[in-house]
Amino acid sequence: MSFTVLIPARLASTRLPNKPLADICGAPMVVRVAQRAMQSAASRTVVATDSAEVLEKCGAFGISSVLTRADHPSGSDRLAEACSLLGLADDDIVVNVQGDEPLIDPALIDAVAHLLNERPDCAMSTAAHSIDQLADFLNPNIVKVVLDARQTALYFSRAPIPAARDFAGKAWWEADGMLPKPLRHVGIYGYRVGFLRQFPSLPQAPVEHLESLEQLRALWHGHRIAVHITDKAPGPGVDTHEDLMRARALFS
Repeated sequence: MSFTVLIPARLASTRLPNKPLADICGAPMVVRVAQRAMQSAASRTVVATDSAEVLEKCGAFGISSVLTRADHPSGSDRLAEACSLLGLADDDIVVNVQGDEPLIDPALIDAVAHLLNERPDCAMSTAAHSIDQLADFLNPNIVKVVLDARQTALYFSRAPIPAARDFAGKAWWEADGMLPKPLRHVGIYGYRVGFLRQFPSLPQAPVEHLESLEQLRALWHGHRIAVHITDKAPGPGVDTHEDLMRARALFS
């Protein structure tokens, strides 16, 4: 199968200004993300940005990029425009890799793309891995996902789900016989291009606004999301200066 990796990159960031251009051992972070993505089986990897400076830096490192509008309210809007600029067909598959994941596993990109290709009943695909620590299960910054029998998402939440009625204060998997472990959502998405073009025009869902999780809009409107379960925790993303220092140390 053939698929395209799209990496949205905008310079506006409150916690880490100019984050896509942050240097990681001699190359901007967005370039490091693209270099990892290019190790996947994708037919092409393209950065979608609203910045001429990001466009120039990508070109200097041989990374394909497209210049999108600066007024997009969300990353999915930017990706939809990039699909049009690239002339992608509605039945093509794209994988959205976040521009602050310089240690993304190329095999995970492939798995998300292939899963969507194998699930014609789904408009999107994503990934998750098991949670081993109670602190992570209770952390609202770690998004959890609950699946059905076919590993299709039932719901995403910042709350600890699924919750065990009779085991207050414990992680639910500590109860005898209550397996498998809860799942942490990994923020990588596969899309069918036709759905991605439609998605920004869908009305925002109340639960999406409440949880601040854009993927809930798809579920609210009846679209299915297939979920790949990975054995590996994702590489650390970069949101803060401390995260950047850790990424630099890992690269060096």
